[in-house]
Formats: sequence, structure tokens, C-alpha cells
Amino acid sequence: MQEKQLLVLQHIACEGLGSLEDFFKEKRLRCDYRQLSDGDSVPKDLKGYRALILLGGPMNVYEEEKYSYLRQEDELLKIALDMDFPTLGVCLGAQLIAKNLKVPVTQGNQKEIGWYSIDLTHQGKKDPLFHNLPNQFHVFQWHGDTFEIPSKGSHLASSLLFPQQAFRFGRNIYGLQFHVEITEAMIQDWIQAYTEERIDSKKILQETKTFLGDLEKVSRKIYHNLWNIWNSS
Repeated sequence: MQEKQLLVLQHIACEGLGSLEDFFKEKRLRCDYRQLSDGDSVPKDLKGYRALILLGGPMNVYEEEKYSYLRQEDELLKIALDMDFPTLGVCLGAQLIAKNLKVPVTQGNQKEIGWYSIDLTHQGKKDPLFHNLPNQFHVFQWHGDTFEIPSKGSHLASSLLFPQQAFRFGRNIYGLQFHVEITEAMIQDWIQAYTEERIDSKKILQETKTFLGDLEKVSRKIYHNLWNIWNSS
């Protein structure tokens, strides 16, 4: 049987699929990676793909002059949104979805970097993506921008610093501001890659030992829930 193909738009080498890649391999799902920072093109349509994944990155959604591939992503996202195509946006990816749903993406009052707790909203507690999950759990964050919730979207999760942490649009499109896919190796890579950030790297690595194991369990449930949603459409 031919493996089903997923389109993965990756904005920078150090921000990959992480633990999500292991889940896809278990499901025998083949990923078509487009390394945008290396010059790979964004497909003009979604024919032949089962789902679209948009990963994180340090750029802003409105930096199209500097990162021309952002315009190509916008065009593809318009198609995905019109089709209610199975789509997951993480961090920058979620902001790109929000932008294409015509809601503001703006700089927050401060950056949210490290381990933070998030709370499911009333809608989030009922959403199938968070089925059988606690109402509050720790996630890994690395962002300064934030988005508004689309007018026809569902607000699913919030944190103390950034109330808009997750949303659903339609049935199949999800945006997550936080990183469920994170691994310890990725965190170490980000600390080295983003040296301009004023962070307490020792604290982040210590808290990783405390919170990563629980997040991995949460992430597995989210991945299974997401796949069930997409396959029940």
C-alpha cells in the first residue's frame, strides 16, 4: 500500500517536526518536507496530499519582502481554508493561519519563552483535539507575537501572558501557539541558535527535565486526537 503524503512547510532547520515525526512514521505517513529557508518552493495546490503542516520560525508573518516564500504560503493557505483541508499550524504556522483569516497578528507585551502552563477554555474542554486531556498542562513556548481568534473560529486555550494559545477553524484546521512537538534536543538547538534572546537557559533546561515527560504524554494524545478528527471528516 502506498504511504499517504503530508506536506510539511519548514521555515528554519532547527524547528522541525520533533516528536510529531515519530507519530507520522508509526502511521506510515510519508512527509514531503519543503525547507523554505533553503530555497524549496511551496506547492501551488494540495493535490496528492493528506494534510498540511506549517511549522515555527523566527520570522514575522508580515516580513514578505524579506522572506518571499511567505507570500507563497499565503496563497496555499487560502486554498486550504476554502477546502477546510486538514491543517495544523504551530507557532509561526498558527500565526500564518490567523493572518489569512484576516485577524491581527501583533507583537505581544513581552516574549513567552520557556515552560508555561496553559488552560483549556470552555470551548477547548469540549473540542475533540483535547479529548481526555487535563484542563491545565505545561507546554513549551518560544514566541513574541500573538494573534486574535478568528471571528468564526473556536478559542481553545489560553495562558496568563498570551490569552490566545489555540484555535480551530472549520472542522479540520488548528492553530497552536505553543510547541507540542518539542524535544530536549530541539530545546538545546534553539538555545544555541537564538542567542540574541535574553533567557535563563539553565532554568529552561532544568524545567525541561521536570515537564517534558508529561508534555510527551499530552502530545501523544493530541496527535491521536488530531488524526482521528482528520480521518472522520
